[in-house]
Amino acid sequence: MSEAKRYILPESIYPVVLTRPSLDEPHWVAARNEELHIQRCKHCRRFQWGPEFLCHHCHSFDLGFERVSPSGTIYSWERVWHPVSPEVQPYVPYVILVVELDDAPGIYATGNLVGDPTVEIPIGAQVAAAFEHHDDYTLVQWRLAQ
Repeated sequence: MSEAKRYILPESIYPVVLTRPSLDEPHWVAARNEELHIQRCKHCRRFQWGPEFLCHHCHSFDLGFERVSPSGTIYSWERVWHPVSPEVQPYVPYVILVVELDDAPGIYATGNLVGDPTVEIPIGAQVAAAFEHHDDYTLVQWRLAQ
């Protein structure tokens, strides 16, 4: 099994169903195009994640999505050794990251670390998005920056 294939989790553990229209649809469409879009208030200009119908800060309903750099800093992580389901057993260990986005300070995204799951992972390390395409959706995963 190739390294690229080894660390990508099977589609069966991501039962993502997008209904149209959905509040987070702009995020998923952008990910399909290998871009990262995050919700931002048009009134106070603050980013927020996950998407909501109103701004957490000023309570405006005038929200949109803006493109941000697909990069960030590792805020936290966990190496998973115990599978959550039998389908995941061949893929353990894997690493789940919490990433603070470079262009949206205070906004955190989660995703798996692509690559060797046994590598040392320092808090504060830089990461870049790795877009993992599936038939019906694209996941934003992370790769350690070079």
